Amino acid sequence: MSHQQPHRKRTARLAAALAGLLAGALVVPAGAAEPAEDVPELISNGDFSNGTTSWWWTAGSPAAVVDGRLCAEVPAGTANPWDAIIGQNALPLTAGEGYTLSYTATATTPVTIRANVQMATEPWTTELGAAQPVGPTAARVTHTFTASADHTAAQLAFQIGGSAAAYTFCVDDVSLRGGTQPPPYEPDTGSPVRVNQVGYLPHGPKGGTVVSDAAAPLPWTLTDARGATRASGTTTPAGVDPTSRQHVHTFDFSAVTTAGEGYTVTVAGERSEPFAIGDGLYSSLVTDALAYFYHNRSGIEIDADIVGEQYARPAGHLNVSPNQGDDDVPCQPGVCDYRLDAAGGWYDAGDHGKYVVNGGISVAQLMSAYERTLTEESADGTPFADGRLRLPEHGNRVPDILDEVRWEMDFLMRMQVPAGEPLAGMVHHKLHDKAWTGLPTPPHTDPQPRELHPPTTAATLNLAATAAQCARLFARYDAAFATRCRTAALTAWNAAKAHPDVLADPNDGTGGGAYPDDDVRDEFYWAAAELFLTTGKDVYRQEVLRSPLHGDTDAVFPRGGMSWGAVAGLGALDLATVPNKLTATQRKAVRAMVTKAADGYAADSARTAYGLPYAPPDGHYVWGSNSQVANNMVVLATAHDLTGRTVYRDAVLRGLDYLLGRNPLNQSYVTGYGERDAHNQHHRFWAHQLDPSLPNPAPGSLAGGPNDAIQDPVAQAKLKGCAPAMCYIDDIESWSTNEITINWNAPLAWVAAYADGLGDGTARTP
Repeated sequence: MSHQQPHRKRTARLAAALAGLLAGALVVPAGAAEPAEDVPELISNGDFSNGTTSWWWTAGSPAAVVDGRLCAEVPAGTANPWDAIIGQNALPLTAGEGYTLSYTATATTPVTIRANVQMATEPWTTELGAAQPVGPTAARVTHTFTASADHTAAQLAFQIGGSAAAYTFCVDDVSLRGGTQPPPYEPDTGSPVRVNQVGYLPHGPKGGTVVSDAAAPLPWTLTDARGATRASGTTTPAGVDPTSRQHVHTFDFSAVTTAGEGYTVTVAGERSEPFAIGDGLYSSLVTDALAYFYHNRSGIEIDADIVGEQYARPAGHLNVSPNQGDDDVPCQPGVCDYRLDAAGGWYDAGDHGKYVVNGGISVAQLMSAYERTLTEESADGTPFADGRLRLPEHGNRVPDILDEVRWEMDFLMRMQVPAGEPLAGMVHHKLHDKAWTGLPTPPHTDPQPRELHPPTTAATLNLAATAAQCARLFARYDAAFATRCRTAALTAWNAAKAHPDVLADPNDGTGGGAYPDDDVRDEFYWAAAELFLTTGKDVYRQEVLRSPLHGDTDAVFPRGGMSWGAVAGLGALDLATVPNKLTATQRKAVRAMVTKAADGYAADSARTAYGLPYAPPDGHYVWGSNSQVANNMVVLATAHDLTGRTVYRDAVLRGLDYLLGRNPLNQSYVTGYGERDAHNQHHRFWAHQLDPSLPNPAPGSLAGGPNDAIQDPVAQAKLKGCAPAMCYIDDIESWSTNEITINWNAPLAWVAAYADGLGDGTARTP
């Protein structure tokens, strides 16, 4: 079986349905790229000298000319940006022509508005869609864009709704003129010397990459915080890196083992970002990466005493107005005639959806991170212990990581079709809003109705697998909950066997991602493996052994990495590490799959100039490529646990180097880690870029990373023609490159715990 990574859900497809909400824009400083004076002006009465002629506004936000400006009174409590609009129609645009929109705006309360140039009718196709903070001080704003199609009567729409408070918005000197091409986007990559901006273990590999056109080796010097030279040498020319199209050299300073802060590497006069050498570098990343899940819980207040005031928020989706609530959710029309209490669980990503297939792989990897501490002698369970993580369930004598797991598992079991109903025992694929919401929208302000979507075989098998693992891990802590998990797992398995080909509708993407998957053999393999490990019953062992995937390394561990749509590897990893009743020969065969896959990932890491264990067969970086890197690192780390071979450990650590700054963009993809960290990831309520009163993503949040399909308008406007590893921008509107999700943070947490447990990096014998 060959799984192509399906497109991640497009959490901002609202652009095509709701007035171009998330269309891309290139914002430039006022006065830049101004069109020539002889270019015709497309806006009529842009200075309002003729009153309100040519302008319109939505009902409920009356407008009038005041002191030469058009001012609208926006009422309190508008839910979405498009609930209040000032606009002008009948604007002709020519495909391929560059345009400049400029205006001066104020708001009596600081808000973020959207300036859209778009079709005036459905599907509201957007040529420009730019979020813009506006406050009491008048500021000149300029946006440039290139029209992608001809329009005889486009529309300018200032979307000014979405504020909890009432306020007055005023605009003046509005201009839209052609004849301007946006300047080409050049990413700020900082120093050409690329290193892990967090640091290196004393006895682990230490390497970096420098971008240089030089053909001959270059001198490099490692200096400490005081400027003293600690090591030196010459680089190794590596030619053109195909992932970035950069001419690069590599350098290695693994011989340096002295712990310290503030190290830098200088190559031919260019200095890297600072980094540390030490054995405690990843301890905070473990807790931060796991805190992500508490931050994104549904149905519970996020407590300021736990996360700090800036991240605290009321509970979402508990039937407190304007929420519709998740405790009594109906199905989509025609799907079912019952309602479910499906409160709890984790919000998946930048939206407020809860998806079983994405929750499944995420909760499984958290459980496996804990289960590793029971099966691997070198693994340290202390970071997961009761009282160690940022969550409210302290003092219950249950490891904190399992408390977090329980929050999601409880939700997954609530998604099961009740007994007596058609498809009883199957599991609803997802639960989310009826229509897309805009950014920013904290969950407790989401006004959209919530809906259950049809059950699927994939979702059902996700529950069978995770509930089986849940049953064996909770048995020592809560026998009743373990029994509930076991019953849900067996019921789900039997339902899936009875309905083996109920697939998700690939077009069911309004209000939430579709998550289609047309091959569920991997889900059957994973579920059978977990049920066998939990029950020991031969019927499940035979299901594993009879699977067409069993023994096929490339099918179980795709070269591009495991994902929510390619989960067989989850079962194989547990079969290889959790004590079970496979024969010695059978277990050896499973472990051979793990080490063979790890050999491939390690070879990829060793041969690439940036050291990452990720080389998709077609060379294309997919949506969430950073999670694919992390999932490959999980396989490598497991192989290291099984064999003690440092080649696997080194590839894991080089993968961390990549995620934390040793990459073509000199970008740490983890918020709060490194000098140049991602901090504008796509998220509904961590949206500081759009609303200064809201926070940036919490520390430990992993950005999706380069995606050369660049499906969102911001990426399409700025990254066209990008090399695969360069197709990333730290912009909240770039949902195809900069989203954050539970199934990307789960492998990050797993790997961080592994790396933290390595101590100083000394190899361990299993």
